[in-house]
Amino acid sequence: MTRPRRPHRLIHRIPGQTYLWLAMLIFGASSAVTRKLTEIGAQHFIGNRNPISLCNVLFVGNLCALILLILIYGRQWNKATLKQLSRKDWVSLTAVAILSGALAPGLIFQALALTGVNNVILVGRLEPPLSLALSVWLLKERVNIWEFIGAIAAFIGVILTIILQPPGETMMNMEGFGLGIGELLAAVGSVVIAVSTIIGKKHLSQIPLGIYSIFRTALGTVIFFLIALVLYGRDHFADVLSPFLWQWMFLYGGLIVVVGQSFWIKGLKTSNVSTASLIGSFGPIVGILAAYLILGEAPNLPQYIGGSLILVGIFLSQVGTWLQTSKRVASGKVNSTTTQQQVESSMGFKGI
Repeated sequence: MTRPRRPHRLIHRIPGQTYLWLAMLIFGASSAVTRKLTEIGAQHFIGNRNPISLCNVLFVGNLCALILLILIYGRQWNKATLKQLSRKDWVSLTAVAILSGALAPGLIFQALALTGVNNVILVGRLEPPLSLALSVWLLKERVNIWEFIGAIAAFIGVILTIILQPPGETMMNMEGFGLGIGELLAAVGSVVIAVSTIIGKKHLSQIPLGIYSIFRTALGTVIFFLIALVLYGRDHFADVLSPFLWQWMFLYGGLIVVVGQSFWIKGLKTSNVSTASLIGSFGPIVGILAAYLILGEAPNLPQYIGGSLILVGIFLSQVGTWLQTSKRVASGKVNSTTTQQQVESSMGFKGI
């Protein structure tokens, strides 16, 4: 008589790529889910405030992410490991935490409040070519022709997405054409992430992934909270403990933050960089489909034009990434923190 297989054994048999695909589907839908939650909150005002404001979602979502990261990587925070970090390491960690943990998410969430989800997704693709250009300029990294052409195609696609947008209420005129404020904020957020990525590549490649992730999330959350208090006042987080907010945040935090991050980390442990980067590159497609299915937001003509070029750029860049990764694996130059940053760059906004 054969014994039934235990559940944990079946889990170990699941390929790492499956976890990455599930995580990518969750992260790809995060922008549409975030916007939908704020729309639900707008129908249940407390006083004159939306209890599920974007700031509340970001703040509470980051807290959920921090709890998860501590459970996974908490053991890395020991005296022996921390003593190995220099003052320069802590300065670099602080800079990355402020840029990618506070400023960039705040800009992206504000962009979601002012423009369509599809615009935020497509304009966010500005970050990978910027990171590539800064890597070549500042870090003297070599890129192959595939990555170069792909970056140019994606960059042109983002610019077309921005400048071809139809006139709207949140537009400002600049020398004869309208520039959407939401698109501009998304673009600035992409620049901030690109700068953060370069700092991480140059100064944090040897920092343990757990220390990097926990410190970035924790300090980024605190900095974001303080900036929001200064800009919007105390009342801005008045409903952060609202039961109605937490009912929905258990869904958001549980699915997008906890389940999504758990699948992503699990998949990264058993997959190579090129596979993870390729799967992550499907994020924009999933995001646009989710915006249509969840919000009924169909792409407009500028988004089709810009998005098509961006997809071509992603495809060409993936060819280059595969070639580059093959060389790194052959030479043994693969680092967990750098790998995490590289793959996150290909995915874009992940809801936190």
